[in-house]
Amino acid sequence: MRLKMHEFQLPNMTCGHCAGMVNQTLQMVDPGCKVQVDMSKRLVTVQSAEDRLTLAEALTEAGYPPS
Repeated sequence: MRLKMHEFQLPNMTCGHCAGMVNQTLQMVDPGCKVQVDMSKRLVTVQSAEDRLTLAEALTEAGYPPS
């Protein structure tokens, strides 16, 4: 499966705990994904085989809807 790079702006990600929850959520959807978090920009970059919509829906359900 081919990996794709996705970026999500997450305004509700305001602390280290939030970043951990975002990472955990994405790992549950795709255990092989690679996640990078930039807290200062509230930006998450994900390298994943999953499609963007699936990842965005999981983030929304976890309370971190992409803007």
